[in-house]
Amino acid sequence: MELFQTMNKRTILCCFLFSLSLFSDGQEVDNYHPHFYFAWGYNKEWYSPSTIHIDQPSLGNNYDLKDVTGNDRIGWDKLFTHEPTIPQYNYRIGFYRRKNASVGFELNFDHTKYQLTPGQNAHIVGTINNRHVDTNMIIVDDYYFWKLNNGANFFCFNIIKRFFVTGTMNGKIRTYLVTKAGIGPVVPHIENTLMGKSNTPHFQLGGWNMGLELNYRCEFLRHFYVDIAQKLDYARYSGLIIYEGKGKQSFSCYEVMATLGVMIPIRRIIRDM
Repeated sequence: MELFQTMNKRTILCCFLFSLSLFSDGQEVDNYHPHFYFAWGYNKEWYSPSTIHIDQPSLGNNYDLKDVTGNDRIGWDKLFTHEPTIPQYNYRIGFYRRKNASVGFELNFDHTKYQLTPGQNAHIVGTINNRHVDTNMIIVDDYYFWKLNNGANFFCFNIIKRFFVTGTMNGKIRTYLVTKAGIGPVVPHIENTLMGKSNTPHFQLGGWNMGLELNYRCEFLRHFYVDIAQKLDYARYSGLIIYEGKGKQSFSCYEVMATLGVMIPIRRIIRDM
């Protein structure tokens, strides 16, 4: 319940800040410049409680693990001790149009990790070994765990809108609010042991997600920027291949992230977009 209330507070904050961006000063059109961009950064996540459905016909198992909690695994606290793609990272590739340089399009990827929190008392309802069950079970890693640990992996194809806030007279520093909304596939890495039976860890196309993102952006020297962002995402997983069966799950996710981006002007490359 405490986690759910925290998620609600973060959701309200994100929606409030998103709505404020709609009233930002967008009149100084000369401050918008069309460009391609690429950004790389790192993120932190919080997840809503969720239900995991397990179906293993050959084992006589068909049950729900209800209202369980999960946690992320940031990894970037040890960034210089392993490869940069091991922690929870994100990247964005996109462009702003020439005709209306405050509007753009983006491919958005978040390498998010999800792990069923060990030690919790989980409620199981359904059929196990062809017998009806309605009981509780302590989640213990060597007997029962569920991980999207090499990525819950959200892809989104976003439409984006930026609003000029302020900047220096020479234009070398500018600040914007950037709003994004999109939908796309999830490509999770599924790793689990269920009642002592382990799957073969693998990546697969496993459902879809949709996200709403708000960025505070500082551009400098006309070619670089830093984004501090927050995002609300809803991810729905289905057809996840497990030992002798399939699983499904859906949850909401609140993210905060920081990214560093590079901008490449397209004014001279593309005459009319």
